[in-house]
Amino acid sequence: MWEGEGYSSGLNESVVYYTEAHVDLEHDVVKKALASSIQRDGLVYSLFEGFISIDNGITSQGWVGSFPGEMYPEICDENGLTESGSIADSILPVTFVEVSNDV
Repeated sequence: MWEGEGYSSGLNESVVYYTEAHVDLEHDVVKKALASSIQRDGLVYSLFEGFISIDNGITSQGWVGSFPGEMYPEICDENGLTESGSIADSILPVTFVEVSNDV
């Protein structure tokens, strides 16, 4: 689950999952792994509900970077520039999936 800085939520009462790569949720293996995580985290009761949660969620791709001494990453552009104008290190592509925890 995302605990970093810079993500603007698009849903009320939501949880944001992310993976350190640009992935395509149209691939069944990727979608099933995420649905399983959502189920294990207790947001839904069944794998089927996990799939529905993903389908009703918001998916986006971007980049995150880190700063020395900081525990969590921060959203940035592909060059490491954050909203605050700082330049992050260790830039990684990510895919965010925001799902409602009000199922």
